[in-house]
Amino acid sequence: MYFKHLAVGPLAANCFILGDENTGEALVIDPGGDADAIAHELERAALTLGTIILTHGHWDHTAGAADLKRLAGGRILSHVSSGSGLGADDTLEEGDVVRFGEHSLKVLETPGHSPDSISLYLAEAEVVFAGDLLFAGSVGRTDMPGGNMETLRESVRDKIFTLPKDTTVLPGHGPMTTVEQERQFNPFLGSLE
Repeated sequence: MYFKHLAVGPLAANCFILGDENTGEALVIDPGGDADAIAHELERAALTLGTIILTHGHWDHTAGAADLKRLAGGRILSHVSSGSGLGADDTLEEGDVVRFGEHSLKVLETPGHSPDSISLYLAEAEVVFAGDLLFAGSVGRTDMPGGNMETLRESVRDKIFTLPKDTTVLPGHGPMTTVEQERQFNPFLGSLE
């Protein structure tokens, strides 16, 4: 599987390119800017963009989506509660599966940072793309409209901490971490058992 991480836009949001090297089909998560650079990377890797997924509707994760679609094609997918506002071609909800080539991501509804936040679980690699729900040693802001710390804690407890402990967490900003690391040491979560 092809995997590439880019920090995009003025807030250096984490954008991820996933590709099936057998079929050449790619998926991009959170193109928050720098659409030209993302499209260039797809071309360099000889991948065809099939799907663009937005983990939530904040501009630093969505700003490059329309431009990327114009440059490279693909359908934009976002949570059902934010789809029309983001110009999405289709919507996602809990349990949906998004395929790219022979690989697939499972959609987890993980509100708290925002009501439309989703995480994406790539079971075959034990990786979860958490958007701005969970960071290494921190959590997403909850002081913006629709944010709620208790809801965020429930999302982490019920959807992320139930994944295998060695699951790699790829957040919307900053470095990667693991489920076990955050269970043990994240000061914002305390005991979620």
